[in-house]
Amino acid sequence: MNPSENILKLALELGALKYGEFILSSGQKTPYYFDGRVLSLHPLGAHLICEALLPIVKACGAQAIGGPTMGADPIVAAVALASYLEGAPVPAFIVRKYVKPHGTEQTLEGPLTPGSRVAIVDDVCTTGSSLFYAIAAAESAGCSVVKVICVLDRRQGGSDEMRSRGYDFVSLLEATPDGDVKVAS
Repeated sequence: MNPSENILKLALELGALKYGEFILSSGQKTPYYFDGRVLSLHPLGAHLICEALLPIVKACGAQAIGGPTMGADPIVAAVALASYLEGAPVPAFIVRKYVKPHGTEQTLEGPLTPGSRVAIVDDVCTTGSSLFYAIAAAESAGCSVVKVICVLDRRQGGSDEMRSRGYDFVSLLEATPDGDVKVAS
């Protein structure tokens, strides 16, 4: 079984993927709900996500991995740790939703060097707005976005827009219009 198949199986077992009637933050109704944090904060879930993402991150030559807080936080931390344990460290960074008016007042948190090639990751892509926000923040810091990755692509326009803007996008899982979640092709 490949890592994505194991991720889907575990998501169902943990209740990270639920079927029923749900309303998204966009107001859209959906026949399923995916809570990526239930999966990425579980020890086995974090391991499986790293097992799937680390080869992608290495292959694109990313020098750092980051994404929008909250969905990306556990993912980027786990990938950074796994990369270190494999002997090829890839630092993580987090993109804040809002800059705090104290401390260093940064949008990006973590050891990110301007000029770095970065991968942007999130747990879910629907419209892509969170991913686009993180991409803009990384590019504003002088970084080059070489890959955009999500655990689940809801296939509701975000990934298509990502590709139309020239970003190399990949997901581990994807949903059909009916809400059937499967391993991404």
